[in-house]
Amino acid sequence: MRPMNMQNPTSKTQLLLALTVAIALLFTPAAFAAAPGITSTAGTAGTFNLTVQDGYLNQPDGEAVYSWGYGCVTGSAPAFVPTAIAGASCNTMQVPGPTMIVTEGATVTINLTNGLPTAAGNTSILFPGFNVSTSCAAATPAGQQGLLTCEAAPGAMVTYTFTATAPGTHPYYSGTQGDLQIEMGLYGAIIVLPSTPPTNCANGTTKTNLYGQADYGSTNGVQGFPESDFRLSTAAYDHPKSCYDREYLFQWAEMDTRIHRQAQAEVLAKTGCTAGVMGCSLDVQTEPYHPAYFLINGRSMPDVMDPNYASEYPHQPYNGNPHIHPGELMLIRTIGQGRWQHPFHEHANHVRILARDGNLVLSPTSPTTNLAGLLMFNTDTTPGESFDGIFYFTGRGLNWDPYGHHPTPDVGTSPTSSGAPSNDPLAHLTCTPDANGYNTGPGTTTALNYYEWCQDHNKPVEVNPFGDVPAGGPATLPDPNVLTNGAWYSGTPYLGPDANLRARMPACTSTTAATNFANCTTLQPANLQVNPANERAWAFMWHSHNEREITTNNVFPGGMLMMLLVDTREFAIDESK
Repeated sequence: MRPMNMQNPTSKTQLLLALTVAIALLFTPAAFAAAPGITSTAGTAGTFNLTVQDGYLNQPDGEAVYSWGYGCVTGSAPAFVPTAIAGASCNTMQVPGPTMIVTEGATVTINLTNGLPTAAGNTSILFPGFNVSTSCAAATPAGQQGLLTCEAAPGAMVTYTFTATAPGTHPYYSGTQGDLQIEMGLYGAIIVLPSTPPTNCANGTTKTNLYGQADYGSTNGVQGFPESDFRLSTAAYDHPKSCYDREYLFQWAEMDTRIHRQAQAEVLAKTGCTAGVMGCSLDVQTEPYHPAYFLINGRSMPDVMDPNYASEYPHQPYNGNPHIHPGELMLIRTIGQGRWQHPFHEHANHVRILARDGNLVLSPTSPTTNLAGLLMFNTDTTPGESFDGIFYFTGRGLNWDPYGHHPTPDVGTSPTSSGAPSNDPLAHLTCTPDANGYNTGPGTTTALNYYEWCQDHNKPVEVNPFGDVPAGGPATLPDPNVLTNGAWYSGTPYLGPDANLRARMPACTSTTAATNFANCTTLQPANLQVNPANERAWAFMWHSHNEREITTNNVFPGGMLMMLLVDTREFAIDESK
């Protein structure tokens, strides 16, 4: 492995500053992810007209890397899903290729036209996990039988047909000179939705999100619901334990720019040559392999946090910016599209593996009712392999109340100003634990603290705050915890736009006895925030545990790094942007 460039060592302070800037970019403007893709050519069920062309991928360091990618044939007019995502488009070249979304049992037809430069030669697509049929002789002009599948010569088209027999997340990629063509960007995803999602997954009494709930702002001050539903389905598989509330697709890959530069140079040198003639082919050396860019959905940090279909990335339409409310079940669809295995770590919780390569991990004793996938600290992704997993966050075990609740009645003299804790009903919500300890009982599905871990209900961050003059003093000393560790990256130890105010109990804002300070927190002043006032999310890093892979050309932060945002239900997550 080539050593990292240490000629200009970066101090810890610089790294923290860079990360702080990256997180600030995360919140300005807000951009959210989903699993966007195309369903078919309008009016032709299950038919996708794709092409292969060359273009350039924009990188955070200003580089535009020459690449190849699958795209949509001009004028093919695919249907886009989810329909609510704004600005959807399908370029004639994109990386990853268009995410094709079909339903279990459908007959899928892909017409592939080779639009690469003549010197690049033949190209094709493999669909692992499916029984694909194609006829090279029937193609116009006739296709060429390659080592693995029928290939399209420059300017020609081939057709692939298969039945979508296996629900789940599947890769597709070039079956021609894979060491070069996959490296250049010829890969993408197929999502097969279950034909008969389990009925329990659509049951409003068991879902954890607020999709379809009536707007309950008039009763408890929480605005913005119901949220739009951006899911492709209600379940990942035809199994009652595969329900989910949100979904995201992540495709890992890496790029060695030497290979891309050499391919570009040879293409330019052979412009105008005749296919099949001696010398009209590329001879690009793909070893030794030293990637400098590490990609999530074709982008690197921080570009991956910009919106889907952002105009500054015409050939990289898909982002990666997971966003969730406490208690929601997030379906993570992941594919390893490059050469290397990537040990990706999702902070805040482990990931329960549902399936690999479309194969559910079933319980050996009760397969019809239970799954048996591992809980993984790192979701190691092998080249060519896909997995589906479930992630969720509740705040369990933090040992403080992240919603800023405190007991009723208020301790000490209650302030009378508007918005003070005693006048905010959200400061005194109840938490009735279910069998697992969460606030999910009858009547709680529309509560702000739905899925709160009740053992921490009403607990302040600091039981014994530092630095406060107990009573009657002329000054309040700074909190040494804040001086030592700095402000929270998310701006607050509490979830929600008003939780800081709620948590600053009367003892913090009035002259009361010293005994009342046990119910007060001063860890984070109410007016010190670094993220938008209407959101107040918590941000968790999701990143590769291979340190080199969270750099862009050896500069940190970059590469395979993104941020998970956890919001209370006061903030409606709009994934159309």
